[in-house]
Amino acid sequence: MAASSCRGVRSILWKYGSCGKSLCVSRSKTAPQLPVRQICMSSSLWKKNLAAAGPQKFTQEFINKQVEEFEVGKRHLANMMGEDPETFTQEDIDRSIAYLFPSGLFDKRARPLMKHPEQMFPKQTAVQWDAEGRPFHFLFYTGKQSYYSLLHDLYEKILAIERHQDKMRNKGLFTSDTKQIMLTGSRWLLKEEMEEHLVENVSDQDYARLIQLMEKLLSMPYCSLEEEFVLKFRRQLEVQSSKQEIPVTQCDPQGVAFSVADGRRKSAKASITLRDSGSGNVTINGKNYLRYFPILQDREQLLFPLHFVGMLGRFDIEASVEGSGHSAQAGALRLAISQALLSFVSEGQVEKMRQAGLLTADPRIKERKKPGQEGARRKFTWKKR
Repeated sequence: MAASSCRGVRSILWKYGSCGKSLCVSRSKTAPQLPVRQICMSSSLWKKNLAAAGPQKFTQEFINKQVEEFEVGKRHLANMMGEDPETFTQEDIDRSIAYLFPSGLFDKRARPLMKHPEQMFPKQTAVQWDAEGRPFHFLFYTGKQSYYSLLHDLYEKILAIERHQDKMRNKGLFTSDTKQIMLTGSRWLLKEEMEEHLVENVSDQDYARLIQLMEKLLSMPYCSLEEEFVLKFRRQLEVQSSKQEIPVTQCDPQGVAFSVADGRRKSAKASITLRDSGSGNVTINGKNYLRYFPILQDREQLLFPLHFVGMLGRFDIEASVEGSGHSAQAGALRLAISQALLSFVSEGQVEKMRQAGLLTADPRIKERKKPGQEGARRKFTWKKR
């Protein structure tokens, strides 16, 4: 009895359920289409959403198209300027743009320019996950996978050097006097350069941590094993001594080599002739330098360039100087002797002289007196009555 009543209730529910379903379908078919509301977005909200989407992405096809347009434009520009398109360099492009489109704008970024697309469009990270959404790199979810991957590799290099040191100790061949990496004339990549290299944002703390680990690797005895890895994060500094004008060495009738140079300091002007004769005589305006400069400090200034390069007593110096006082004259003679010595020293010594300040003129002069006061800085004594 209970089973038959359950079957009856089930059949009634099924009947009315199917009727209700057909009723809903018929209503949906006959119901009119509602108008779609267009959502208006303010400019500030649009900029906010654009910023949230991240930097603009450029596909490789877009970059290739821009490169083709750049090459075509470069050829047209070269033809306009009457030059060969094959040898038209970026310097020629900049010069032509400045000539054809003169601009007086103060900010250089606002001036017209024509650069290669690789310089205009920043580097972008490649796709970092597969078709199913799984990331390729195990450090993907750190948010800085390139940075932490570099730290991981750097720590592996340090461990490898430590293992090599232990191996050398076991063999009894360990020594701390090993070949070191030559870092003279180079520097670490700056924070901005490191971000461009990693194609990631790097904070100041992360950058300092990376440089600290690099310095730790360089402090190890066998760091030369990873020289190639370290030099990838160094940049060569421009050697300023290569721009230094070196006087031409001349020879007198006796075959003695000599060099001529000039120097200035304040209002003093000096001209010297440096002869490689080996006697060490120094004459200034026809007098011996000991009689011309009674003060010891001026004598030291005069002979310091020769003492610095280790050639004291090798050259004969004939100098003429005029203007200003003894201190300024000694400074002018020192600069002239340093300039003349460039003809007799090596490139390495030239760079050392430049770093010591021997090749740089002293621009300091006496400050002028100001109107309404007693001197350059001194004021008149104030009196109440």
